[in-house]
Amino acid sequence: MKKKLIASFLTVLMALPLCACGKENENLKFAMENLANLEYSNALNNLAAAEEEGVNPRVIERAKGIAFMGQTNYEEAIGHFTNALNLSLGVPEDMDFDINYYLASALVKTGDLERAEKTYDAILSLRENEEDAYFLRGSVRLMRDNYNDAKADFDRCIELNPTNYDRLVEIYEALDNAGYKSAGQDYLRTALASPDKSMDTYVKGRIYYYLEEYQQAYIALEEVKDSGGLDCYLYLGRAYEATGDYNYASNVYNTYLSKNGDNAEIYNQLGLCEIKKGTYQKALSSFETGLKLNDPAMRQSLSYNQIVAYEYLGEFDVAKTLISDYLKAYPEDANAIREAEFLKTR
Repeated sequence: MKKKLIASFLTVLMALPLCACGKENENLKFAMENLANLEYSNALNNLAAAEEEGVNPRVIERAKGIAFMGQTNYEEAIGHFTNALNLSLGVPEDMDFDINYYLASALVKTGDLERAEKTYDAILSLRENEEDAYFLRGSVRLMRDNYNDAKADFDRCIELNPTNYDRLVEIYEALDNAGYKSAGQDYLRTALASPDKSMDTYVKGRIYYYLEEYQQAYIALEEVKDSGGLDCYLYLGRAYEATGDYNYASNVYNTYLSKNGDNAEIYNQLGLCEIKKGTYQKALSSFETGLKLNDPAMRQSLSYNQIVAYEYLGEFDVAKTLISDYLKAYPEDANAIREAEFLKTR
């Protein structure tokens, strides 16, 4: 069975010391803000200044690794994470575990899955109940075509925290991406059948969505949408989209915006819905409105979808310019690379 690469990996972010010589270091503070805003070049500049001012070298090496990861320079990132680990005093601290998580993620990006798995092994040898490490090692094992050991890790994950339904969905998505959707849905059905009284209607609706029982999903989510927040509206709209009711789905997203104000993720989903409706100008407007909100977490998706909308509108010259800029920022996006090749023919 052909496996798909698992695209997203959890990183565990620890609080970072901001001190040098007993006081807060401004350049390090600015660098952390740059990292949070995905401004990696600025982060590296501020880290260089902080390094000259005597900030803890382990902190600097860790932060440089994160910045280079953001620039998709994974080999450089691995070097800095390794340097940070080598500066350890010998007794494992929270920062050591944190750095190992980043290191493993960078190793996955370079395709060094064996070393990534060993990195998670090292974490678990010291923290045997580390839920995140079990999930991530299981994901790597799937990528290495080792389903049985991956499942053992996922089972342990659930055993450690059986009511962590966000993690349950992540396990389903990892299995689905690797070609084991049925196995992922088995986990969901087991959870749905459990006697856990803490499982609320929103969680049930979300599980029904992934089980592709869309009517059950939107019935549950409609019941709690006013108190369920952003994710509830997103799943509700997607459930209606899955049934082909794009008009009602777009109404769900617009209702959220009218009640709660602008949100980049809602604009992105609304734009995707408008594309399915064939209303491409509305789709473009949604993506561009979302981009104006400058949400770092949604910037890539909105930028790519904006390009797609211009293609549907037949404005290929604009799309060519935008995809050139996009690939400078996200050079690893295989879909965008294919789109760029396609646009060369237009």
